[in-house]
Amino acid sequence: MRRWALACIAQAVLLLLCAVAQTSTPADAIALERQGKLAEAAEVWRSVTLQNPRNAAAFASLGVVLSKQAKYQEAASAYRKATALNPQLPGIQLNLGLAELKQGNFQQAIAAFNHVATAEPQNLQARMLLGFSYYGAGQYADAAKHLHVAAESDPANTQLHEVLAQSCLWAKEYSCALAEFHQLLEQNPDSSAAHVLTGQALDGLGKTSDAIAEFQAAIKAAPREANLHFGLGYLFWKAHRYDEAKREFENELSLDSGHAQALAYMGDIEMKNNNPEAALGLLERATESKSDLRIAYLDIGIILGQKKQYDKAVAALQRAVRLDPDQPDSHYRLARLYQLMGKTADSNREMARVQELHQKADESVASKMSAAPPPL
Repeated sequence: MRRWALACIAQAVLLLLCAVAQTSTPADAIALERQGKLAEAAEVWRSVTLQNPRNAAAFASLGVVLSKQAKYQEAASAYRKATALNPQLPGIQLNLGLAELKQGNFQQAIAAFNHVATAEPQNLQARMLLGFSYYGAGQYADAAKHLHVAAESDPANTQLHEVLAQSCLWAKEYSCALAEFHQLLEQNPDSSAAHVLTGQALDGLGKTSDAIAEFQAAIKAAPREANLHFGLGYLFWKAHRYDEAKREFENELSLDSGHAQALAYMGDIEMKNNNPEAALGLLERATESKSDLRIAYLDIGIILGQKKQYDKAVAALQRAVRLDPDQPDSHYRLARLYQLMGKTADSNREMARVQELHQKADESVASKMSAAPPPL
């Protein structure tokens, strides 16, 4: 009896669905959408596609309704079906790109928006969205190229100019970044973030003194904002102004006692000031918090080597080398240490590596303060 009842119910549901499919029309779906009944409208559009599986416009309309419900994965699937049926359907690639962008599927969004930008070079919306997609994918030079075109025609779009500025900064196109950040500062002179970003661009251009002034302005606007004192301290450290750097690292540590980079650079300053015990304590605290601080392992290796703890010193210096094999200073320190240990072949190998490498410039303050720009 139970099986018979279930079979009857299933048959009734099937008949109901067939009846709905036979009576559903695009006009019904549009009417429901206008009333704000999006779930019902989506079901009607699904019925329309069942009636005519080759109706590209119906799949596209289903995608629009699903997007309004923030069901972007389902919407993208509907748009892809519409695209397969009619790639020339107006707006379909743009809508597909938006659905992918909303999901964070940046490469898929790039493909869709590139299709639009190639077919319609003057479509600035597609250019802007393509730039945002490249930014999300971490392809900052490509992002800057497309966002620059869009930004020229929309000077009042603050978000667009901010993303362009960040793209230029992380693509190391510092002149472009500086121009954008100056514009943002003109709009909001008291913006701590704009001062920081301007300082980062100036640092990238090698104008460390000007970058320091911008960071000081940022701290004046927001004295307790995280990471600002560290950024200023790092700029002082790059300029070999170690007393001022130490003060700023201490200020950062007063806000965050576990700030690993502040501890590491404080330790480096203590080592330079011939305070190896104080330095070692700070450096070890830094590596306990963050295990990828090259400068900390380099300095630990130097100090332990001076204390004749050669095996531990070698391990620390080898870790520094692994973290950045292209920095000659860690290879040089390792070569000297091997020499002291009587390991001539190892010493010669490391010294040969030193000769192959050119001294790398200090890393930018932007890369020290963040591994990547903020998300969209």
